[in-house]
Amino acid sequence: MNSTSTPTHCPYCALQCGMNLSPTPDGGVEVLERADFPVNRGALCGKGRTAPAVLSSRVRLTSPLVREGGALVPATWEEALDRIAGALGRIRAEHGADALGVFGGGGLTNEKAYTLGKFARVALGTSQIDYNGRFCMSSAAAAGTKAFGLDRGLPFPLEDIPRSGCVILVGSNLAETMPPSLRFLTELKENGGTLIVVDPRRTKTAEQADLHLAPRPGTDLALALGLLHLVVAEGRTDEAYIAERTTGWEDARAAAMAHWPEYVERITGVSVPQLREAVRMFCEPETAMVLTARGPEQQSKGTDTVGAWINLCLATGRAGRPYSGYGCLTGQGNGQGGREHGQKADQLPGYRKLDDPAARRHVAEVWGVDPDSLPGPGRSAYELLDALGTDIRALLLMGSNPVVSAPRAAHIEERITSLDFLAVCDVVLSETAELADVVLPVTQWAEETGTTTNLEGRVLLRRQAITPPEGIRSDLEVMHELAARLGVEKGFPTDPEEVFEELRRASAGGPADYSGITYRRLAEENGVFWPCPAPPSVDTQSVDPQSVDPQSPDRVIVADSGDASPAVTPDGPAREAGVREAEVRGAHPGSPHPGTPRLFLDRFATPDGRARFVPVAHRAAAEEPDDEYPVLLTTGRVVAQYQSGAQTRRVDELNAAAPGPFVELHPRLAARLGAAEGDPVAVVSRRGRAVAPARITRAIRPDTVFMPFHWPGEGRANTLTNPALDPTSRMPEFKACAVRLEAVPPAEAARD
Repeated sequence: MNSTSTPTHCPYCALQCGMNLSPTPDGGVEVLERADFPVNRGALCGKGRTAPAVLSSRVRLTSPLVREGGALVPATWEEALDRIAGALGRIRAEHGADALGVFGGGGLTNEKAYTLGKFARVALGTSQIDYNGRFCMSSAAAAGTKAFGLDRGLPFPLEDIPRSGCVILVGSNLAETMPPSLRFLTELKENGGTLIVVDPRRTKTAEQADLHLAPRPGTDLALALGLLHLVVAEGRTDEAYIAERTTGWEDARAAAMAHWPEYVERITGVSVPQLREAVRMFCEPETAMVLTARGPEQQSKGTDTVGAWINLCLATGRAGRPYSGYGCLTGQGNGQGGREHGQKADQLPGYRKLDDPAARRHVAEVWGVDPDSLPGPGRSAYELLDALGTDIRALLLMGSNPVVSAPRAAHIEERITSLDFLAVCDVVLSETAELADVVLPVTQWAEETGTTTNLEGRVLLRRQAITPPEGIRSDLEVMHELAARLGVEKGFPTDPEEVFEELRRASAGGPADYSGITYRRLAEENGVFWPCPAPPSVDTQSVDPQSVDPQSPDRVIVADSGDASPAVTPDGPAREAGVREAEVRGAHPGSPHPGTPRLFLDRFATPDGRARFVPVAHRAAAEEPDDEYPVLLTTGRVVAQYQSGAQTRRVDELNAAAPGPFVELHPRLAARLGAAEGDPVAVVSRRGRAVAPARITRAIRPDTVFMPFHWPGEGRANTLTNPALDPTSRMPEFKACAVRLEAVPPAEAARD
């Protein structure tokens, strides 16, 4: 490693791959291998390797912009900040605090997400704040909380996956969305484990599977229930585990038994023999996992769908045991941390609930405000965007591009343009920023220090490697300056470590407890898993529930009762893998808590310590095909682009690999349409029309088309998608909507 290189992490997905940044003669940085980080062991995808390209002044913003005469023109920072504060103050005075909206992002560091939530509630006094992570992991978070009492995407490290006997991967294409993680599945198979992939497309990941199940989009819930039905019918339930560690089984069992295999085959298109084979592969090994991603989650019944997969794990005794369990593959770079510290509509730092009086008192004390001054829960992300220009008159947006990424995107674009005032903080001039009244250029990953929390719940330190260009400020500086202009002189520090120290206090005692984590520990230990309480006192009442009795290292103290229970057998498989050792190390009273790589080994985070079965039943997608719209559309990502593409579309190498949108369709569907490879195809839903070249493949179901969602303009996939919301998570139904296909007339194609 170059002696002048800086160890840090990739700015893109939730793997947060480790990398080293080394300065180059032209003042930039180059990416070097960082083999010591266990998630990627030095491997990087093309996005990570080319991440420094977005640092270039050729593609990034370098000056504030303000709208004059219909155009965005350069301005000074003082002018831009004054204009934002003046507009926010005026609209608040005229229409009330809830006329101000705040929209954040899952790529913001923990420090920024924390400060943004505080800024909305303290400096603005508004309840109207949410973030784009609502579009990514919210259904899995809701289902995990219902079942386990706690949401952490993965309750175990990624390194546990290859030690499992079977993994069911539901609605994830890791080979393209998180390429460095594919090695965990490769190692799984090398170790004798098996892989089942559930996806309506035969993706590069599905090609690695021992069994590929290709259900109709929107039917994952029926599929999971059908598998559970067979588990019961074939006598494969773990009755001892169910009795000892769960509640609610009878109702969940009854619900599953209404989904017999032939019925599920008719709904999903997955054959009964495939269902039986999946059950055999999952149940025969001693250990197994289910991992879900956006496929089952981005549905109007996403919470129930994930809940059904969790029920499958619980019924077979596969949760809270080594190398087994349910996990969510969080997508955005700080998607996990971003949903823990207050930028969600219903949340306070530490994953506390905003309507919990005790949580309000605790956080208000840290913030130095009256608990009664904190507003209550506000609208969820889509509902907030849908209210723009009516109830919400002004919007401050950080780290998001909803003009491309929101469902029913043309409607959301109209709502944004109807605002009285829009301010955007971003690295580049995104499609949403182009509509703003003021755009502020802010620092990005390599130009600032901050923490993120990856999909494992591992809190990481991203270090500043280079000095930002002159004229660039951090989001923390922006909120400090705006708060001061709005009359709040204190409470918004600009130093990220100072913010993190406050976050530690605010999160203390909450479900996502970071109080025992410091920047120094993150640097020295290569990350720390939450929950990680502050060092306990000698008083046993302060000892963490999983800390070790110093007089008996094979016994675990239960803080709420003072009782002790046997730890994992020292010579068992858990001991061999360090499952217990990681939690035990340094956990004596007065020493730092080691963090919690593996959750639920002794008890779940529910009042009685038991996991909860939640009975669910299949229901159709919000919009099923009919005579007018006979085909299903599903959406997703490609390997060379990321999210709305605001940054990756500015990287030449990535654009060469993935230059634009396309419509993936089966040869039978293409033949009925009369479309050849590369022909422009129009995809029409009840919400709009998108046009993109045909990509014809047998890797997709004949009743389904696929479009990636990274591009704006005519090929914008989210023009078509359905904003129908899950009743619990408020997740929109990106993954299934009814469309029809139309051939594009030659004259129209020529104009394009």
